[in-house]
Amino acid sequence: MLIGFFLHLKAARLPVSTREFLTLLEALEARVVSLSIDDFYYLARATLIKDEAQFDRYDLAFATYFKGVEAIFDIRAGIPEEWLRKEFERLLSDEDKARIEALGGWAKLMETLKQRLSEQRKRHAGGNKWIGTGGTSPFGAYGYNPEGIRIGQEKGRNRSAVKVWDQREYRNLDDSVELGTRNIKVALRRLRKFAREGAPDEFDLPTTIDNTARKAYLDIAMRPERRNAIKVLMLMDIGGTMDEHIKLAEELFSAAKTEFKHLEFYYFHNCLYDFVWKDNRRRHAERTRTWELLHKYGHDYKVIFVGDATMSPYEILQPGGSVEYFNEEPGAVWIKRFMEVYPKCVWLNPEPEEIWNYRQSIGILKELMNGRMYPTTLQGLERAMKVLAK
Repeated sequence: MLIGFFLHLKAARLPVSTREFLTLLEALEARVVSLSIDDFYYLARATLIKDEAQFDRYDLAFATYFKGVEAIFDIRAGIPEEWLRKEFERLLSDEDKARIEALGGWAKLMETLKQRLSEQRKRHAGGNKWIGTGGTSPFGAYGYNPEGIRIGQEKGRNRSAVKVWDQREYRNLDDSVELGTRNIKVALRRLRKFAREGAPDEFDLPTTIDNTARKAYLDIAMRPERRNAIKVLMLMDIGGTMDEHIKLAEELFSAAKTEFKHLEFYYFHNCLYDFVWKDNRRRHAERTRTWELLHKYGHDYKVIFVGDATMSPYEILQPGGSVEYFNEEPGAVWIKRFMEVYPKCVWLNPEPEEIWNYRQSIGILKELMNGRMYPTTLQGLERAMKVLAK
């Protein structure tokens, strides 16, 4: 069974190795956990999964494998009734609550479920009583009952369950999904170089111990706080087609402000031209010349462009291509200048990578960036941070 589980994880594209599988077997032989499915789940995850970005995929693989193995699930486990009650009160409409009365009310429904849990000893398919699959019982999966509790089913089919027992409400850190602020912070931490800066306001325990031992009296030492010394210049496309990605752009900006103490940011529209700005409400009155950026921020800055790169190719390649004013030099010229001044420069694109080949402007900008354009998935952002960190 465990060899099958190992092969099942590999089939789910999880990077598990034979050495890790042997470690799992050694841990089981040593009885480091009890022989319950919950403990085995955590032990297997700890020994086989190296990256928390794979946790969600592991959860899916674990569920699809072990829910098909008879007797591995202790059907007599206790029910967190209080949790079910709270969810019931929070999620169901008055109409849904009225339908519960078809089984004699909520108390009767829970009482019957507890009785089934205490009596049932094996997996059951079909029928109208036991917790199982494909029947008309109020409890189980892949069957039908107008008022029931769904247990062990990936998603709703008839939309008649009054409560879902094991619905997966959270999907964290799969590297194929778009980012949230927490996930972005995890990825941005790949770009770190710590240094101690500022006033000595942090207690230095090792130095205090050393000084006290040497001087035979208490000598408290302080030191500057350790901060990420990486300097980042972020240039963000705003308006137009980027309005569809404003939530993601806000999350990225928020995470970057938290992770990078040395962060400078400016906005542009569609492509980089002669001017950038900091306040979109005053962008026509308070502009900054792009030349100033090239001279103000040193070569050690890491530059991150954020934009969907979706526009007319004319806007990139021709003078006067800007949709807002007549730019004397093409946007492509300014992109090349940035690439020459800042060796560490990437472009983050919120558009799905599978459509890039169908957008001519994306292809042009990706070529100008020497291929350093990455999608805004966790995996894409991590790839970008690795390039900047080299």
